[in-house]
Amino acid sequence: MICVGGMIGIGKTSVAELIAKELGSKVFYESVEDNPILPLFYTAGPEEIAAKRYPFLLQLYFLQTRFAAIKEAYLQDDNVLDRSIYEDWYFAKVNHDLGRISSLEMRVYEGLLTEMMREIDGLPYRKAPDLMVYLRADFETVLHRIGLRGRDFEQDEGLVEYYRTLWSGYDDWVREHYSASDVLVIDMNRTDVVNNPEDAERVVREVVDALSLARVRRL
Repeated sequence: MICVGGMIGIGKTSVAELIAKELGSKVFYESVEDNPILPLFYTAGPEEIAAKRYPFLLQLYFLQTRFAAIKEAYLQDDNVLDRSIYEDWYFAKVNHDLGRISSLEMRVYEGLLTEMMREIDGLPYRKAPDLMVYLRADFETVLHRIGLRGRDFEQDEGLVEYYRTLWSGYDDWVREHYSASDVLVIDMNRTDVVNNPEDAERVVREVVDALSLARVRRL
């Protein structure tokens, strides 16, 4: 199983589809288009967020959908997750640090996550991902990619500082908090897998090589 992670809009879905095509496997997509809470999370003002608790509800929703996805993905070889349950805690932490998720909500969230991870660790057919492909880029590239994607609820200028806060701590989360598998870092400042076939070929080659090395280490 391969996890593709990184900032909002950075190109996770395109990279995940590229990898899955090469490996003849399936992509498990992040629940976005059918997510009833995500547009509310992005468009609500501070008072509505405080009253409706959208950040907490959104993290619970993602936790539930990613838990279901990772259990199904583990059943077959080389499935690809377009973001995974391993990243969810970071988003919850950022929203807690911003005061949008309360300390009580964070304790409830972390308790649920802990129990889910225990169940994942106890699955008889797999113990951990084989590889995490981390897509990183400068903040200007992130904002450009979010703009290109064109989702209306992501475009508000008031969201820029939220994106910056997420971006500023992402590398630290990968270095200090992610330990489930090897990590392959792809520099998205110089990578366009959609419009540049050479970039796509390079990314596939790097992923296949990193996956082979990770499997050798497990033997």
